[in-house]
Amino acid sequence: MKILHIILFIWTSSAVLGQNIKTLEPTIGAKLDFSPESIARYNSPESWRKCDEVWKNLDKEGRSYKEITSDEKEILRHCDEAKENIWMTEGSGCSWYCGMGPMGVTASSYLASQGNNSYRPENAHDFSYKNAWVEGVNGYGIGEYLEYHFAPESPRVNKIVVINGYVKSKSAWENNSRVKLLKMYVDDKPFAYLYLKDIRAVQSFSVPPIGNGDRNDLEALKKKDSWKIKFEIADVYKGLKYDDVVITEISFDGLDVHCLARGTKITLANGQTRNIEWLSVGDEILSYNLENNLFEPSVIKELASPVHDNLMKIIFKDGSAIIATADHPFYDGNGWRSFDPQKTSLEYRFDHVRKLQLGNRLQTVSGWVEIVAIKHLNNSQQTYTIVKLEKNNAFIANDLITGTETLREPGFKRSHAFNTKKNP
Repeated sequence: MKILHIILFIWTSSAVLGQNIKTLEPTIGAKLDFSPESIARYNSPESWRKCDEVWKNLDKEGRSYKEITSDEKEILRHCDEAKENIWMTEGSGCSWYCGMGPMGVTASSYLASQGNNSYRPENAHDFSYKNAWVEGVNGYGIGEYLEYHFAPESPRVNKIVVINGYVKSKSAWENNSRVKLLKMYVDDKPFAYLYLKDIRAVQSFSVPPIGNGDRNDLEALKKKDSWKIKFEIADVYKGLKYDDVVITEISFDGLDVHCLARGTKITLANGQTRNIEWLSVGDEILSYNLENNLFEPSVIKELASPVHDNLMKIIFKDGSAIIATADHPFYDGNGWRSFDPQKTSLEYRFDHVRKLQLGNRLQTVSGWVEIVAIKHLNNSQQTYTIVKLEKNNAFIANDLITGTETLREPGFKRSHAFNTKKNP
């Protein structure tokens, strides 16, 4: 069996070279622990007390998320405002999925249900660590695959996130087989090999943008062909008991989900305001230059208009509010803050991001406003996007200075969904 394993690895390596397909190494994210102790600790009152102490200390000492210690990171791992429980892979705050996501997922095979446990392909995209897809053929499932289907107007993908193996418990993960090498196809054409580590953790792969890039005309975009991404099992780590190969989840992140709601007032270069839905490419709006603390005119270079849901509502002492994605940065006069500083720091060109909390004051054109409440929203709404500005990375929406969220990958920009309105 060991010789066969070596032969298989040589074959896949040769296939990579022969087809000129890159083999991608993962970025390792959070380790997964679903022990009774960890479940009880997640979002518990005691965990929240400790998390609040960490954020207060960071604020007091002027440290950003990138400057936290390993002990502080371990404490924060047990608190997440956007997740109702430890089993959720995605929080209720808006993410790339606010812009649509895949239409569905299919598979070459799947194992028949056993008792209350099903192993259908949909389990690999249900945002839960409890469920999983299990291939349904004899042996180790080499050649079996999952296929994700996208509408032509779906936001582009630039990150693949894989939860490998049956992660719901340590014994399930060890006893079942896991994927070692996934062959990835885009529209049936080989794209890359994803080399997965044999660890019970989140693994992510950065890829060039996949999907339709010309997004200036939404109706024309909808008439283009749909597209798909396939993940085929090419090599495995053998389980202690079962040859069944298991994938808990494959999900995505990417571009084109940065928007404001209809009616949001954008400040123009001449000081007047205009609803976001009335803006056009080429319009001059007011931007903010953080280097010299000056307001400057800047030309809109790109717009878009997807549908969003599951946003965060930030309410201010003066009665105004803004609805935003968890990682959207807001300026407080000294630096940037977001509801999810970890993601903001990792994915965007903001190096010193602090936690957005009750009592924080955010800078406006004329002063500051204080946060008095933060709420989750679950309604869907049509939104409108300022994707790209000619210069600067901040503009004015209902008087607030907000960031455009330039991606860390050179050449790509993205600002997250938000809208502003007065409380009734």
